[in-house]
Amino acid sequence: MTASTLSTKRLAGLSLGVLGIVFGDIGTSPLYAFRECFHGLHAIALTQGNVMGVLSLILWSLIMVISIKYVGYVMRADNKGEGGVLALMVLALRRRRKTSAMPRWHTGVIAAGLLGAALIIGDGMITPAISVLSAVEGLRVVTHSFNAWVVPITMVILAVLFLNQKHGTHRIGFLFGPIILVWFVVLGVLGVNAMRHFPEVVQAVNPLWALRFFVHNGWHGIMILGTVFLVVTGGEALYADMGHFGRRPIQWAWFGVALPGLVLNYFGQGALLLTHPQSVAHPFFYMAPEVARVPLVLLATMASVIASQALISGVFSLTNQAIQLGYFPRVSITHTSSHEKGQIYIPVINYLLLGATLSLVLFFPTSGSLAAAYGVAVTMTMAITTLLMGVVVWRWSNWHPLVVGWVTLVLLTIDGAFLIPNLAKIPHGGWVPLVIAVVVIVIMSTWHDGRQLLGMRLTQRTRRLPDFITHIQAETPVRVPGVAVYMTRDTSGVPPILAHNFRHNRVLHQTILLLSIKTEDVPIVDDASRLSVKEWGAGIYQVSGQYGYMETPDVPLLLSRVRIGSLALNPTELTYVLGRETIIASATPGMALWREHLFAFLSKNAQRAMMFFNIPPNQVIEIGIQVEI
Repeated sequence: MTASTLSTKRLAGLSLGVLGIVFGDIGTSPLYAFRECFHGLHAIALTQGNVMGVLSLILWSLIMVISIKYVGYVMRADNKGEGGVLALMVLALRRRRKTSAMPRWHTGVIAAGLLGAALIIGDGMITPAISVLSAVEGLRVVTHSFNAWVVPITMVILAVLFLNQKHGTHRIGFLFGPIILVWFVVLGVLGVNAMRHFPEVVQAVNPLWALRFFVHNGWHGIMILGTVFLVVTGGEALYADMGHFGRRPIQWAWFGVALPGLVLNYFGQGALLLTHPQSVAHPFFYMAPEVARVPLVLLATMASVIASQALISGVFSLTNQAIQLGYFPRVSITHTSSHEKGQIYIPVINYLLLGATLSLVLFFPTSGSLAAAYGVAVTMTMAITTLLMGVVVWRWSNWHPLVVGWVTLVLLTIDGAFLIPNLAKIPHGGWVPLVIAVVVIVIMSTWHDGRQLLGMRLTQRTRRLPDFITHIQAETPVRVPGVAVYMTRDTSGVPPILAHNFRHNRVLHQTILLLSIKTEDVPIVDDASRLSVKEWGAGIYQVSGQYGYMETPDVPLLLSRVRIGSLALNPTELTYVLGRETIIASATPGMALWREHLFAFLSKNAQRAMMFFNIPPNQVIEIGIQVEI
């Protein structure tokens, strides 16, 4: 169903779901973003001019970055409905014709896409920590007796959140939207109530206040942009989750609920500080009447957990995409819902996120100290999105190249204005997501290059399939009953495992399927294009399965659709002959020796093909071979 044909009821339901999944991160920013401008690392003096200037910066940041850049511009680019930095990378690299050569600049596009993905994973470790910690800190406003318990309570909440990921979110997902809707309504009500005491704060809609702020504060004012940026840190989620809901519901939810709630709340916090400057430590919670602060802390905690859940699920999805595109080792993936393809659970990633998040809470025990580390990775990701979007628009739209260049330059200027002050956070903890991103991108690039190098080494010892068929027809080896499946990357050559098996055992199955699984540059492949079968003769068939980069292959299910003549295959009677390569690093030209050792380690610890492709273990024969790279 396209956006234009959505009924009002359906659109309202999708918009409610959008609130729970897409806007949790940006919706919890009022807990800490405005406060940090006057109480954080680079805090500015608490004067009326500064408050009005910061409010103007916040308002116009939300308009320019979220409303114009993401909702109005970036979301126009989708890969069969899917968004996100890897989807944008794939779209930028897509060839106009199957036979066309890959453009020379594709290496830069791939590097940018992988860096963006790595930065998002690094950000995924900070967002749950800062969101939940800032919500639980509201207990300090209620009573100082909870001061020593803020960190332990935060860690317990985070531990419960991560340890319950294996159960999936489908059972409680329907609650996310209504809770976040209530949250945005509360944001707006608190803001309006506080603005009653200083209604002049609405004058901050005039961008001249932002200009005066920079004139009066100079470089210090520019540095505050690094903190103001915290109000738009959920921008990437809008694009990444577009495939789940579509563009129109996100637009409705943003302009109808999220944006008004955020603006009213920020303006309310500004009015509160101008009338009660002593509330600067926690302006968000001080906006509420004393009797309502405990319920507000509970609601804020629920909103923060939901925001964290959305980002954790996003990291799972991003990892799955990287695996299917060949940029990450195979790991165990569990589908937590039988109805929604996108709901997956990746244990190893979950526990890495858990360990990193709890460590961050211990190392940065306040949301203020975490805010000092937060933002560097996100600003870089947003700049990468701008660059990739420029490539996509240049290649696939009717815009004049000069127009594309000017739009990209303007957006990069805005990104740069946020990035430069955020770089000052690196010594104060901003190095954490950058180090994580470097580790991730080294793993991704090494795995991709290593697989290509391994494929090249295996190809060097591979015979052409027609020659092999001619050989076995002349030799007439023993053919045993049954169907054997050999998985292969090269559709024109003999799988090394098949050649190795025949050379030593001199026996072949009556029917041989050479199965290759290919990941296309689309999120999901249509069923009509899923399978192709080619007969080579001598009982050998080439079977090709096509999957999108958001799908997980299921080999038995795929082969159940294969027909040999008029007979259908029985998946329970197949024999799978799989290779188990032992990688040996060598001085042979290829990759740097340390990368070869890293690839060998990753290959040894990657999930076995049998489990990744859902192949029954009792139908598998594994043959080990050693390969020098």
